[in-house]
Amino acid sequence: MSEINSAPTMKDVAREAGVALGTVSKVINGIPVGESYRVRVEEAVAKLNYRVNSYAKGLKTNKTFTVAVMVPNLISPFFAKLVNCINKALTARRHRMLLYATDYDPTQEQEYVILAEQQKVDGIICLSYNPDLKVSENLPLVSIDRYFGAHIPCVASDNYGGGRMAAEKLVENGCRSLAFMRIGSRLTNEPNKRKEGFISACEAMDVPYTLKIVDDGTPYSAFEDFLNEHFHEGKLDFDGIFCVTDTLAYQILGSLRKMGVRVPEDVQLIGFDGVRSFGDLDLFCSTIVQPLDEIAETCVNLVLEKGQTSAPSLICLPVHYACGGTTKE
Repeated sequence: MSEINSAPTMKDVAREAGVALGTVSKVINGIPVGESYRVRVEEAVAKLNYRVNSYAKGLKTNKTFTVAVMVPNLISPFFAKLVNCINKALTARRHRMLLYATDYDPTQEQEYVILAEQQKVDGIICLSYNPDLKVSENLPLVSIDRYFGAHIPCVASDNYGGGRMAAEKLVENGCRSLAFMRIGSRLTNEPNKRKEGFISACEAMDVPYTLKIVDDGTPYSAFEDFLNEHFHEGKLDFDGIFCVTDTLAYQILGSLRKMGVRVPEDVQLIGFDGVRSFGDLDLFCSTIVQPLDEIAETCVNLVLEKGQTSAPSLICLPVHYACGGTTKE
């Protein structure tokens, strides 16, 4: 009669590594131990082909080791990169991601929250367009870019500082008249502060500026009309443009080239986000870069830690400028 081999257990790993069972548990759960102990445990895990029983572990801890992540879509390079960074941060903590793309639909967002609660997720990280989003009080929620209240942490880039930085960089590069272009939601959110920072810097430097602001859903032709209205005798009325996103900056760049306006010789252009072609190659344009890895790490740390209620209501992370060929350097 042949012997049936059972799956190795943590006790088997501890015996193979020559360490206490508690040491194995710490290594498997990502809790720091002495380097020599960690190496011995990981070698034993590999040798025995030990696999963590996530189901049994979840029953014991009343956790699913799953976090729901909600973003508007995965078409936008910015959202796609953000999701990738969050997934890496969750995987490093041995958690899985349950991903929902909401298509900017507030009703769909609420339905996904209900679905995530039914799935018994350990928390939710969301970039929401629903100011009235309702989540159970006992389910950790971390918001990106939208403030829901003092009891819910909001993680954002320094949008105000980024707006100031863009205006100051354009003036530093020789621009004497600036334009700000924005397409976005009417809802109050942190990215709105990009405009406030831009205006503040322009007024502090006594530099004239023009604003073109439209709501989501407005045809892009509104910006082309704006450019044509400010185009006289082969020149624009302004020589520096700050766009609220890199996506809009990329579109504006195309329109300027069609008009015969040279970038950056005739007009300099700065976007916001730090989007790169094919995810990690060249920048779309000169830009204010959001620290996506840090945003993701911060969100994951907050949603998984027990003392979430002691976290600040707004966590603002620094941005930086990067040249992407649409400014003079």
